[in-house]
Amino acid sequence: MFTIALASCGGSGGAPAGPNPPSNAYRITIGPNGIVGPTELVVPPGTRVLFTNNHNVSHDMTSDPHPEHNVCPEINQVGLLRPGEFRETGNLVTLRTCGFHDHNDDRNRNLQGSIVIR
Repeated sequence: MFTIALASCGGSGGAPAGPNPPSNAYRITIGPNGIVGPTELVVPPGTRVLFTNNHNVSHDMTSDPHPEHNVCPEINQVGLLRPGEFRETGNLVTLRTCGFHDHNDDRNRNLQGSIVIR
């Protein structure tokens, strides 16, 4: 008789998965200069988008409009990213354009962009 032991790692829902980001072809990065890139990303329905913060300042990435954040609530799963952190959106399934911004710096155009689901 064979016995198989299984273990799983628990984690907080908002924490990064580990030291390396998940393998995700769809990415938005806040660069060391505090500028988001790309500012427009086109993805197929059902996609998750990985946000990475390479800036030395925390950014709270949320859906438009400010302050309701209700157009694309899947983006709100990104939330607060401290320097070096990364997190994915929820599954973006509805065909639409989702604007995003930094909740704490909502007028900064360098931290605004859109995800087009089509």
